Amino acid sequence: MPGPKDIDGSAGVPTFYGKELRWKREQAGLTQPQLVEGSFYGHSHLSEIERGERRMPPDLAAHVDKVLKTDGFFSRRCEDVRKARRRGHAPYFERVLETEVRAESIEEWCPTLIPGLVQTEPYIRAVIRATHPFEAAEKVQAKVDGRLERAQLLDSQGPMVWIIMHESVLRQRIISGENMAAQLNHIAELTERRCIVPQIIPWNSGAHPLMQGTAKIVTFPDAPPLAYTESPYSGHTIDEPATVKKYAQAYDFVRASAMSPAASLTMLRRVAEDHRSDRQPSWTEHQPVAQE
Repeated sequence: MPGPKDIDGSAGVPTFYGKELRWKREQAGLTQPQLVEGSFYGHSHLSEIERGERRMPPDLAAHVDKVLKTDGFFSRRCEDVRKARRRGHAPYFERVLETEVRAESIEEWCPTLIPGLVQTEPYIRAVIRATHPFEAAEKVQAKVDGRLERAQLLDSQGPMVWIIMHESVLRQRIISGENMAAQLNHIAELTERRCIVPQIIPWNSGAHPLMQGTAKIVTFPDAPPLAYTESPYSGHTIDEPATVKKYAQAYDFVRASAMSPAASLTMLRRVAEDHRSDRQPSWTEHQPVAQE
């Protein structure tokens, strides 16, 4: 049987912390189940901490320090790991960062902006500067770097990512025409590489659920799903099953109102070319839903 996968401790603070934790555990001759025995956590949780994929809860850190006799080392450093993990991201987004790497699927609805996972650097920078107009340059750069690093999730055999955007998001030129074309072509290329599945809600599709805000539904192979909603300066993670179910059902209705993935890909390419040619994009001809 092959041994555990090596951890690159140089990749960042969370992986350095995880590698040190594994080394101390193995030095003590303990398995993961043995180390967490007597705590409120399972060995799979500990395994994800050792790989740098999950934060260390303070009570588990205290338990580990006691069992391994590490004089409070892991308790003192767990907050450093939390700060490093969310560098460039708001504190309320921390749980999303943690769950995305363990997700089986991520379904996101974005009515006003291109989703963060697929944004290019010029688009990210424009959004951050508009949202935080008085932010120092180094803090803006940290936010840009954090969002670009998060997008690495799409480069691995990660979760299935399904994004639904309103047509107006594609046409709103918040960066130059050339950069906007590159942004839309980036989404198209991710689609063709089978990294994401995009759908576009046409401008005249009629009323549908979730018109009032964003929604993200995250599912897992071994845990209940979560929902997440966000406004410019706050975010809310929802794990109450009945409410998560409502968001999932609403998302299905939005998906049913959208163009097919193939038609959406065609639109992405066409609107990208309109931006590059500096033409006024023509709006999609789509039969609106009859309103009573």
